[in-house]
Amino acid sequence: MNIIIIGITDTPQPFFPPEVLDIIRRAKVFSGGKRHHQLVAHLLPEKSLWIDITAPLEAVFSQYRALFHSSCSVGGDAIAAATPQASAAPHSAASPTGSASAPLVVFASGDPLFFGFANTLRQRMPEARLTVLPAFNSLQLLAHRLLMPYHDMRIVSLTGRPWPDFDAALITQQRKIGVLTDRIHTPKTIAQRMLDYGYDCYRMYVGEHLGNPDKESVRSLTLGEVAACEFEQPNCLILEMDGDGRHIPFGIPDSAFELLDGRERMITKMPIRLLSLQTMQLDRRTVLWDVGFCTGSISIEARRLFPHLHIEAFEIREEGRRLIEVNARRFGAPGIEVHIGDFLAQDISTLPRPDAVFIGGHGGRLSDIIQRVYDVMPRGGCIAMNSVTQQSQEVFCQTCERLGMQLQPVRRVALDDYHPIVILTAIKPS
Repeated sequence: MNIIIIGITDTPQPFFPPEVLDIIRRAKVFSGGKRHHQLVAHLLPEKSLWIDITAPLEAVFSQYRALFHSSCSVGGDAIAAATPQASAAPHSAASPTGSASAPLVVFASGDPLFFGFANTLRQRMPEARLTVLPAFNSLQLLAHRLLMPYHDMRIVSLTGRPWPDFDAALITQQRKIGVLTDRIHTPKTIAQRMLDYGYDCYRMYVGEHLGNPDKESVRSLTLGEVAACEFEQPNCLILEMDGDGRHIPFGIPDSAFELLDGRERMITKMPIRLLSLQTMQLDRRTVLWDVGFCTGSISIEARRLFPHLHIEAFEIREEGRRLIEVNARRFGAPGIEVHIGDFLAQDISTLPRPDAVFIGGHGGRLSDIIQRVYDVMPRGGCIAMNSVTQQSQEVFCQTCERLGMQLQPVRRVALDDYHPIVILTAIKPS
């Protein structure tokens, strides 16, 4: 099963070297997006077949497999029957002929291994023998237009993907970030997200229709200017930090948070907060649940220090929604998923399973909360809690022992005039 993937740009008259043109002349079956077909239709030989790459991709790969099975068993004339959704190339309505060894030629944008279709092919059809003949990808083209070195650029794809990788690049304040966009994650929505969370220390370069001499546009804008503009698809962008970025200290001062009714006792104090995060060993965790977040200090500090984490934050009080939003924006911590309501009554079946849980509030139902997170936690996961009473410490320890969890050494910390706080941690056996 031979597949040759040819990279292509948006130029209306694509240039291919002689060896690539020879591959196209000899091939009988081609595939790609509708836009790719428009660009290369005049190069396709007569009596060739084109398979559109459209959603759902399962149908496309079924056609690919049927194509090769048919050509191997009964020859090329069976290809059209095996691929009912394929369309003939403009030069001929006849079905292709050819040998079983004839490759499928796929056209893909830019470098097919750069967040491209070649990666999808490797995953879906590992048995196929792939050859990749790349063109420049869109971010390379944009960097070339700007005469900008890009060896130090952090690359993030938001094409059909959610925000986490982009958020992590922001939180770590990468000085140069290349971003692949889509119709939802546009330059405008990206700029607005950055402004909302205080990352206004970047300049944005937006390239539209790169490689198309009739439509290509490259603009250099402030984030405020981008947030007021509309851009044509396809586009991509590069963010370049202007200056030294923003400074957020290691350990956010308690007084800097927006507090619940101004009550300082309703926040996990900074030294305790940092010790609690350390005891959960979040550098090697992937999903943190913060149950009873109140001001959101644990979630926000964890997001800042461990931007790879996926964080789900739970709070029973409706006021918590505004508090965590205000504080997350104040300290540049996008991407925290917030759930308001009784934790024990919420549907958690669709949420990613936590390998770390911090219990900041329990409303007298600590044992039930531990049981619930234990049931969904993978082996090796940990639960942590700060206790200020002997009763809650006993309930935590007794419940964890009943479940067979491994209690970790207790840490007792006293701050100023506050009562000593006990940091408790238990690990689910692996």
